[in-house]
Amino acid sequence: MARRVSNPPNPWESTHVEWLGEPPLARLEVYEEEARTVLSRNESPDIPFRYSVNPYRGCQHACAYCYARPSHQYLGFGAGTDFEKRIVVKTNAAECLARELAKRSWRGEPITFSGNTDCYQPLEASYALTQACLEVCRQRRNPVAVITKSSLVLRDLDLLTSLARAADVRVFVSVPFADASDCRALEPGAPVPAKRFETLRALAAAGIRTGVAVAPLIPGLNEAQVPEILERAAAAGAKSAFLVLLRLAAEVEPVFRERLETSLPARARHVFSALDDVRRGQARPWNFGTRMHGRGPRWESVKRLFELHARRLGLATREGEDTLRPMTPEVERPAHGQGLLFGGDA
Repeated sequence: MARRVSNPPNPWESTHVEWLGEPPLARLEVYEEEARTVLSRNESPDIPFRYSVNPYRGCQHACAYCYARPSHQYLGFGAGTDFEKRIVVKTNAAECLARELAKRSWRGEPITFSGNTDCYQPLEASYALTQACLEVCRQRRNPVAVITKSSLVLRDLDLLTSLARAADVRVFVSVPFADASDCRALEPGAPVPAKRFETLRALAAAGIRTGVAVAPLIPGLNEAQVPEILERAAAAGAKSAFLVLLRLAAEVEPVFRERLETSLPARARHVFSALDDVRRGQARPWNFGTRMHGRGPRWESVKRLFELHARRLGLATREGEDTLRPMTPEVERPAHGQGLLFGGDA
């Protein structure tokens, strides 16, 4: 059971913890809980990893399209602003992970940080739970992949490079927009694109294998930005890229629609028309193996655009190219989804 914290950690009490950008508009409420486990097992063929660690529930990045929003309802919270301002912190995440990785049954499979909400959202600056979990992985020589929008990951650069010497480490920075105004409209709590490319550059310079996630691809909004995103990512040292089509769960669609109509009203109708086109009338497809992909000429055109520019820039997008070999080849991986994390088809 999560308990509310009367006074959340104050980021201004330290000389090295501060907001990376503008502070959120909504008043933050923090709830702490002691988790029974933090290692989540995935069975979906759409997701390329089997195990993930999520130290936080909810996310201050406040991305309007976030697929994790419905999970907040399991806590008795809402999928809208509750998801952005009522954050649950698993205070014993590192202890749980250490216990789980010490089991004789653990095979040393890659762990993804995070499969749900961003493991480097602003509260991580105060709680350092992701940092502590990565230290557990370093001690156990366990390979990891990190997916984030935040430049806070650079705080742990020394730890990541040390882990990379002991095991395999990959960091993917999610950059769905090259345009800062589109980013601010739909990702108000996340760093602007320029900051994310700087993050990629610093990671690559330190010898960390990096990639860019064009996720989500929002038809009618960011299709034309794909070449620029890939260009800037490659220039920053990224070696791979993947593309994921927007999928709106029932609870996410009204949040996304309201934000889009409020912030980008002239483009809202076109976006939903384009989404309907690539989804063939199914804005919320549920079929495993296909729900992350579109259909029809428009989607095929986007895929060709992505593949053409990725190939031109030398960015790996499928198994067998450069950095895409699985970190533990003896373990079978799902064949669908964002396959370039650990191998498989993108």
